Amino acid sequence: MQRAIPFMQLRGGSSKGLFFRAEDLPADENERNRCLLLAMEGTTEGDPRQIDGLGGATSLTSKVAIVSKSKAPEAGRRPADLDYLFVQVVVGKGKVSTTQTCGNILAGIVPFAIESGLIEATHPITSAKINIVNTGGICEVTVQTPNGQIQTQGDAKVDGVPGTAAPIVCNYLDTVGSTCGALLPTGKATDLIEGTEVTCIDNGMPIVIMRASDFGLMGNETKEALEANEPLRQKVEAIRLKAGHLMHLGDVKDQTIPKMCLVSPPENGGVINTRMFIPHVVHEAIGVLAAVSVATACVIPDTVCQGVMSKQNSLLIAHHSSLSIEHPSGEFTVSLEYSFQNGEINILKSGVIRTARLLSKGEVYIPQTV
Repeated sequence: MQRAIPFMQLRGGSSKGLFFRAEDLPADENERNRCLLLAMEGTTEGDPRQIDGLGGATSLTSKVAIVSKSKAPEAGRRPADLDYLFVQVVVGKGKVSTTQTCGNILAGIVPFAIESGLIEATHPITSAKINIVNTGGICEVTVQTPNGQIQTQGDAKVDGVPGTAAPIVCNYLDTVGSTCGALLPTGKATDLIEGTEVTCIDNGMPIVIMRASDFGLMGNETKEALEANEPLRQKVEAIRLKAGHLMHLGDVKDQTIPKMCLVSPPENGGVINTRMFIPHVVHEAIGVLAAVSVATACVIPDTVCQGVMSKQNSLLIAHHSSLSIEHPSGEFTVSLEYSFQNGEINILKSGVIRTARLLSKGEVYIPQTV
């Protein structure tokens, strides 16, 4: 006997995943996670090929979104229309993680909610405030829906994704310190960990930023070259484990956060160049909220980004900046609105442009026994 669970598969930004209505999944968390593993990998024992499941055998294509109409907001919180729980299937490990969120997959939440009947589309756009359950942040997402129909064709380009599509505007409203409790969780713009200067920051995604030059790197190395550099990987992981405690995340040995980011001078007109470990393999591009956190570090004085950025840095300390963050597949533009009060930065809004497309929908069959 197999259990059939309705799903949709969407490409959101530069990631791909399975989208479920919360009501269609088991209420028990352990049973829910078991179903997700069986849907994605076909086994609960771990299979990096995901040969018996719907996953794409990489972390970027092994993502899950669980969506529902938002429950009553807590006191003091902005009201939300939808709740979004992100689940990362850890490829080949037989486990899932909910300690982080995903901004790429988030771009598909409103299209999914419309397609699945959770909300109604309006003309000419449909906007919804999304409660990011993993971190508690709020993101206002706007989708093009002329005549109440989701528009997929357009001129918006997301580097790392073939072609162009209709733009989806994502404005993050409450992401500062969403996981670590503070924008700079150590209380400082720079820390010295394992003899290396780092910046620990959380504007939606906890990351540790390091200068590529401090590791004897140019910063433009390929994903394959960095992953084959075992001494580098060991050093980065040693820093990550110590940073986890300093960032109030505890023992992060079995966690997917913090992410680790090498920065270097830009090569193609951007503000800064990046190589992101997520956390043990190198991202083919850069995650949405990781890009937001890097961009935020670029406008804060005394971070490790200072002195690495392009000569535009003198123009960045303003109330609004559009920052181009370079990555292995191109660039990612982040729009920041912020102010400084008594020397402290106040992030008002973090905006990004993404795209999304519905790929398939139907039922995924979950075996009762494996």
